[in-house]
Order: sequence, then C-alpha cells, then structure tokens
Amino acid sequence: MSAQTVLFDAPGPKARRRHAILTVIGFALAAVTAGLVLWKFQAQGQLEPEMWSVLFTPDVWNEYLIPGLINTLKAAAISIVLAVIFGLVFGMGRLSHNGPIRWVSGIVVEFFRSVPVLLMMYFFFQLFAFNNYFGTDYNSLAAVVLALTLYNGSVIAELVRSGVHGLPSGQSEAGLSIGLTAGQTLRSIQLPQALTAMLPALVGQLVVILKDSALGTAITYPELLQAAKDVGTAYGNVIPAYVLAAAIFILINFGLTTLAGRVERRLNRRGRGPRKVAGGGGVVGASTVQLPIEGAPSVVSPGSGR
Repeated sequence: MSAQTVLFDAPGPKARRRHAILTVIGFALAAVTAGLVLWKFQAQGQLEPEMWSVLFTPDVWNEYLIPGLINTLKAAAISIVLAVIFGLVFGMGRLSHNGPIRWVSGIVVEFFRSVPVLLMMYFFFQLFAFNNYFGTDYNSLAAVVLALTLYNGSVIAELVRSGVHGLPSGQSEAGLSIGLTAGQTLRSIQLPQALTAMLPALVGQLVVILKDSALGTAITYPELLQAAKDVGTAYGNVIPAYVLAAAIFILINFGLTTLAGRVERRLNRRGRGPRKVAGGGGVVGASTVQLPIEGAPSVVSPGSGR
C-alpha cells in the first residue's frame, strides 16, 4: 500500500458537530454585522436610490471614474512589468555562484522587502517634487511606480529563488552532466520550470501591485480610489462611491486571476512545468529532465548512455 501524507487527522463525530455549530455561529454573526452596517447606512441616507443612480451618469464616469481607472491601470501595468524584470534579475542574482553578486542581491532584496510601500511612496514623492524631476503631472506617478516596483520586485525575487530551490536537485545535475554551465542550467532548465510552479504566487503578487496602487491617493496621485473620494465629496455619496470603486477593483483582479489561470494551464499542456513521473506521482528528478535547448536531446536519462 502506498504511503499517504495527511496534514491533519480526520475529524470524528464530535468534532464535525462542533465545526457545524461554529460555522452556524459564524454565519449568524456575519449576518448580524451586515444588518447593523446596512441599518447605519440607511440612517445616514447612504442607501437612498438617488445616491446610487448618480454613479452611473456620464458626467461621473467621464470626469472622475474613467480617468481614475486609466491612471490606476497605467501605474499598475508599468509597475508589474518593472517588478517582474527586477524580480528576475535579483532573483537570479541571489542564485548566482558569484559571492559578491549574491550578497549584493540579497542586501537589495531584503532591504526593499522590509520597507513599507507607503513610506517609499512618501520618500520618492518628496524627492521628485522637491527637484521636480518629472514635472508636476508625473512626479506622483513616478513615486507610485518606483515604490511598487522595488517592494514587489523584491518579493518576486524571493519567489524566483524559492521556486528554483524547490526543484529536484536532479534538474541541475542533468544539465551540468551534458556540459552546460551553472548559469545556462539555471536559465534554460530550472527557471522555466520554477516560473510555472510559482505562477499562482506570482499572480497573487500582481494582484497586490494593482491593489497597492490605491496608496497613491496619499501622495495626490489621481487614481481610482482618489476619483471615488472626489465623487463622494462632490455628490455627498461617499459610501456608494467607495463601494463602486471596490467592485471595480474586484472585477479587475478577478480578470487578472482568470487570465493567469489560463496561462498556467496552457504552459502545463506544453510541458513547461515540473512533470510527473509515470506511476510515481512525483516530479521529475535526476533520471528525467526536460531540456528546452535547441540541439539538445529532449530527455536525458543517466542510464541511457547519452
């Protein structure tokens, strides 16, 4: 009989009954809390139909929401591209066999991973605004993008490092056995598989970038949250405006997650990720490794004599 690993013991009758009771209590508390919130909103007139209907007028969308949404997507898109590049470069730097490169990369990653994003936004905005590096219209955008890039790029670098370290050691051994250098093995064999394996975590970090772009409102960047705040101030419907902004963020994040899921399935169908050994249930180890290198054999097996 094959060994099976479980994370916890199966609950017995008493535990299942206790879990059911706690679940009912949790739902009841959530329902009571939601009712109290709605009652408070109703008492303040935030649930009146005219408070919500104004949000769907052309003036609100053309003057506030669409420009704010465009600015949010612009900052997020630039930050995502730069953060991925930053993460790949410094993630590979942390995996380098060259000591100074590895140490410098580690210091950079650990430093920017430890500094709060909002603090970096304040710092860069004050720096750019004082010297007017990018002009009045772009100082806040540059501060938002740079802060998001440095923080999230450092997190992505750690994802790259942990993804490569999570691969079986046979992956690197097989690459070295056919004459590849350590750098070629990392770039051609380990990194493609690690990127596929860490794709769910990477998508989660991209969603964080999109959400953290809302922190730009603290440095007067006119993104979606700031636009919703302006709508609430202009029309006296702060709560409905924030609810609409939250719904827009949820839809965008859901679309990003769905797109990433399709990319992950497509990569798995093409065999770019760690592949399972037939009948073994584990990932490919030293006996078999995919080599996406032109002119190299597609499968290397130490026992094949190749």
